[in-house]
Amino acid sequence: MNLGEFTGIKLLGVLVLVAVVGTGALYYTVFKSERDQNDAARVKLQAKMRENAELEAYRPKLADIERQLASLKQQLDIERKIVPDEKEVDNFMRLVSEEARKSGVEIRRYTARPYVTKEFYTEVPFEIEFDGPYYSMLGFFDRLGKVERIVNVSNLAVASVHKPSGSRAKHAYQYAANESVVATALATTYFSHDLTPATAGQPAPPAKK
Repeated sequence: MNLGEFTGIKLLGVLVLVAVVGTGALYYTVFKSERDQNDAARVKLQAKMRENAELEAYRPKLADIERQLASLKQQLDIERKIVPDEKEVDNFMRLVSEEARKSGVEIRRYTARPYVTKEFYTEVPFEIEFDGPYYSMLGFFDRLGKVERIVNVSNLAVASVHKPSGSRAKHAYQYAANESVVATALATTYFSHDLTPATAGQPAPPAKK
């Protein structure tokens, strides 16, 4: 096509037509693609704004939730002291021995008994043999009842130091002048079920004498 053949008005019309066609082509290619991207971004932005608005409603409750979590953690720490999740047998024996010492009672023997597995916990019993003044022994039981960890005392047998066999004691010792009674009992503590299943029902470590 020779543009020289067109008059000024015709030439202007052709140029306008070309511009319109070019603009339409740009609209349906570049401009439309950008508009679609902008629309998609606008939809995502609106969704994020709605999500933020929903979360904003929980902001006043955040402090309460944090306080509740701190309280639950504190309760969990206390429960772990009462019923530990590990077999801290040595610590249990040290605990009992320390309370006996503070009470003026002498522990002569620890004899391990088989673990007893329950649904949510495991019992770890020890037979203990001890002696001392009568009222010191009462104080010993009182102190065991007040420790953080659960310690149950059962199967108590008490006898005079002059006839210790009545307490099921294994040996007679050289008792101090102020000691009046000899006793044996079953001291039982508990562990939560983080214990390895293979250890359940097995005997505890060798007796401490």
